[in-house]
Amino acid sequence: MNQGIQSTPSGDEGKLKLAIQKSGRLHDDSLKLLKECGIDISNGVNKLKSEASNFPLEVFFLRDDDIPQYVEDAVADIGFVGENVVYEKNKKIDVVEKLGFGKCRLSIAVTRGDVYDDVNFLEGKRIATSYPVLVQNFLNEKGINAEIHEISGSVEIAPGIGLAEAICDLVSSGSTLFMNGLKEVETILQSQAVLIRNRQLAPGQQAILDKLLFRIQSVKKAKNNKYVLLNAPNDNLQQIISLLPGMKSPTVLPLAEEGWSSVHSVISESTFWDIIEKLKAAGAQGILVVPIEKMII
Repeated sequence: MNQGIQSTPSGDEGKLKLAIQKSGRLHDDSLKLLKECGIDISNGVNKLKSEASNFPLEVFFLRDDDIPQYVEDAVADIGFVGENVVYEKNKKIDVVEKLGFGKCRLSIAVTRGDVYDDVNFLEGKRIATSYPVLVQNFLNEKGINAEIHEISGSVEIAPGIGLAEAICDLVSSGSTLFMNGLKEVETILQSQAVLIRNRQLAPGQQAILDKLLFRIQSVKKAKNNKYVLLNAPNDNLQQIISLLPGMKSPTVLPLAEEGWSSVHSVISESTFWDIIEKLKAAGAQGILVVPIEKMII
């Protein structure tokens, strides 16, 4: 293996080896997630690996394109990497958990002046991309014959210099496409960071992974929910409670002022504003919304 990182015997069950991106869009969020999980990692300048001080975890800092191969070869036991890389490399690994960050999409784009009615526009065209496997799979599925030009970096410039009539690249906001005179026309894959694992983990390593997953899932649940406190008139208390399912049921405490109660609950981020509007309409007052750091169910 390159970069000076070598495989260690698979019988070492006392520690889990995690590969993350050494630089780029997933690096900072990967370290942030570990910190939110209560895992302290010292990431010095140009370090290829580091050990957690309070969890049986060793972290390797690698190129994202190499991570699936390292995990398949058991140089790393697990990895944080984009789904786009996982499916492009198509290695013998398992996707264990979606991590909720690094969200983007792999899309085909053409010049803004092109009239694009459907995927048949791509018939016989040249497509520049860093993801030839995923693009070819898409074309095969649609029954389209096109010529794929594999390039790395600066894919958006390909139509402007006559290399291709279309491109396929990762898109987040779409601003880069716009600045290069392109428009998004087909989405091949919705992608985010995922946790992948080697298929031959030893029992002790799997036990450590289970502990890590428990922490990750608790952090994710916390981000997707809000803790809400409000004052409710007792006359409308049952109606207000019916709007707040919480994890089990809302907590209700009497206030010093007669005829009023304090209600505490958890609301999902996806339904938050709709429920808040209904609570106000039902007479709730003094609504406080508090972020949740961890959520253990």
